[in-house]
Amino acid sequence: MAAPRLTESTITVEGQTLFYRQAEPAQQAPKLPVLLLHGIRFSSDTWLQLRTLATLAENGYRAVAIDLPGLGRSKDAIAPAPVGQPAPGAFLKAVLEALCLGPAVVISPSLSGMYSLPFLFQHNHLLKAYVPVAPICTEKFTAEQYAQIKTPTLIVYGDQDVELGQTSLNNLQHLPEHQVLVLQGAGHPCYLDKPDEWHRGLLAFLQQLE
Repeated sequence: MAAPRLTESTITVEGQTLFYRQAEPAQQAPKLPVLLLHGIRFSSDTWLQLRTLATLAENGYRAVAIDLPGLGRSKDAIAPAPVGQPAPGAFLKAVLEALCLGPAVVISPSLSGMYSLPFLFQHNHLLKAYVPVAPICTEKFTAEQYAQIKTPTLIVYGDQDVELGQTSLNNLQHLPEHQVLVLQGAGHPCYLDKPDEWHRGLLAFLQQLE
């Protein structure tokens, strides 16, 4: 099998320059686009090193990982909201448009919940599916609001993540179309602790969407 094509570049979103990495299948048209966000201590490099980008592309997906404003190689970009506060849903909409992604699967760990959750509520027609990984800000929306959203969702957390893991599950389980992937023995960045189980569970979920 030919190795996936890995590239890196920048996009301009709301006047700010954001860095991104992309992996595409070598020989076929991609099946679904997948946008990967990251937590506060991480960046798109996390998904490169973990081989999540390559794994997705090897399985036929177009995978794009951005560095969020103020972090990684987008550190000079000004974030549209203070850390921990929900950002306007229009921000990720503009990211998808700048990347020409169309309706995408969004993978959103930890800090990036401040971007992905408002996007889920304001622009869910642009979300093919949602993969929250113990995100922040889940408590800022009501059970009734979650119940309105029909987007297929894979709720991921590590069973050792005593704070955000349980809190996010308690709130996100009100999404009607959800499944849960618990990574046993894994902490808050559970994908780092259990990469094989993470990739297996993610790919199985993506296959159901095709």
